[in-house]
Amino acid sequence: MGILVIAEHDEGALKSGTLNAITAATQIGPDVTVLVAAEASGPVAAEAARVAGVARVLAADAPHYARPTAENMAALVLSIASNYSHVLAPATNFGKNFMPRVAAKLDVAQVSEISAVVSPDTFVRPIYAGNALATVQSKDPIKVITVRATAFEPAATGGSAAVEPLAAVADTGQAVVTGRNLTKSARPELAAARIIVSGGRGMGNGENFKLLEALADKLGAAVGASRAAVDAGFVPNDYQVGQTGKVVAPELYVAVGISGAIQHLAGMKDSKVIVAINKDAEAPIFQVADYGLVADLFQAVPELTSELG
Repeated sequence: MGILVIAEHDEGALKSGTLNAITAATQIGPDVTVLVAAEASGPVAAEAARVAGVARVLAADAPHYARPTAENMAALVLSIASNYSHVLAPATNFGKNFMPRVAAKLDVAQVSEISAVVSPDTFVRPIYAGNALATVQSKDPIKVITVRATAFEPAATGGSAAVEPLAAVADTGQAVVTGRNLTKSARPELAAARIIVSGGRGMGNGENFKLLEALADKLGAAVGASRAAVDAGFVPNDYQVGQTGKVVAPELYVAVGISGAIQHLAGMKDSKVIVAINKDAEAPIFQVADYGLVADLFQAVPELTSELG
């Protein structure tokens, strides 16, 4: 039996988390199928077919997949789940929305946010806010899995999979998406950015985040924040990095005015290089930082921005 990956996409393009989930799927087994559900799936299905390691793409088209609800996505996945030994999705808001429903309907235990594949039935996943790793074995006939994207390299292009139509499941009518507030920015998307500049409570207020935005623009970086900064109203929720925000692993993470609470570290400690700027030399962030600068951020950040210029 094969492995099914549920594709997350946006406006006609695959989201990066899908490519990471495909990599995880290929480590489980060779027969990988990608399911694309959309109102008009053509462009996304064609992109998925070009991903290395994908053997088949199933394309389901229906108006209610333009803004899919957990009920409709789960019903579609359940219509074909018996044909597969594993069902995977990225551990993003998309995957977390419907995969628990799929697992419950199948009466199996979901294996959440895997970070490594040991064997087809054994996986590694972080627990205790990432401070420990658990190796878990699932004996369920169908394994429902969400994949921590930062733990797997994105799958490359170079495939030539066949695209096959899949009959859509009727709209359940149980819920409807009435609107979406999408943040548009010229900067890279936070979850997929190679460089991230984040600010914490030490920024003082939202107006001071302009210092970080200027630095981010010089670096071509995304701007993030700690939960403390978000809760204080300095920046919107979609900036939040951490256990209850976005989990990121960029090549460079610059933490400014962030103390390093365990909830924040859980979302960024897998970054390749971590730079911390904080006036408190005892701040926990320095324990995970590759480079630390004990300084007043209101002096250090403008000087750094100026030097980059």
